[in-house]
Amino acid sequence: MGTALITGGSAGLGHEFARQLAAAGHDLVLVARTEERLNEVAEELRSAHGVAVEVLPANLAVPDDVERVAQRLAVVGGRPGGGDLRPVDLLVNNAGFASGTNFVTSRITTERRSIAVMVSAVVELTHAAVGQMTDRKQGAICNVASVAALTASGTYAAAKSYVRVFTESLAWQLKGTGVTATVLCPGFVHTEFHERAGVGESSIVPSWGWLDAEDVVRVALADVRRGVVISTPSVRFKVASAALRVMPRWAVRAIGSYR
Repeated sequence: MGTALITGGSAGLGHEFARQLAAAGHDLVLVARTEERLNEVAEELRSAHGVAVEVLPANLAVPDDVERVAQRLAVVGGRPGGGDLRPVDLLVNNAGFASGTNFVTSRITTERRSIAVMVSAVVELTHAAVGQMTDRKQGAICNVASVAALTASGTYAAAKSYVRVFTESLAWQLKGTGVTATVLCPGFVHTEFHERAGVGESSIVPSWGWLDAEDVVRVALADVRRGVVISTPSVRFKVASAALRVMPRWAVRAIGSYR
């Protein structure tokens, strides 16, 4: 079934990716900052699904930690230094966060960290993965962006816009290599993401505007398997994305309240 590496794999969408991939028989490499939580999730998945789960604690805002994850992604079976490690067949770049403040009032250290995690790490880890995947002529990249990528709602949206355009470009460059790239652009998803940002779900959109993580990941994985470039789960957010693409930019800026 292959091996998947998931960043931010101990909570939220990352945890759901891990759960569904393990249920499908994939071995896993889970990356997140908190080793204790990673070990808990790893044991849960090993017990439930009988798959191998590696734990790789890393803070993706720290260059040395990103390099360690990149080295794991670069492993190709049968090459010196690879040992018993299996090559990664699917990379899910999921790690991310929202600060809950706008750029003017946020700390510059927070802005640096968001760019490091949601832009720089995505580029570096993707580069490490596609190197060995194209050598083997198989593999897939799934980069998690957001419908917010089409808005003008702060630096989170800017980072996700980068991820979206980067992944679309990558998908074109990978044509004919046996490797695919998919960018996942969900809307609002029930996870602890907004709580960590200090933003209550009810203060953003009504209850009908929220998606379940299980449904989002199920659609994303199906799209990855089919080689879809842009995966937007649910009809409501497909419609919202289409509207954002054709709206005048002044109108998009005017509704950009999600930071």
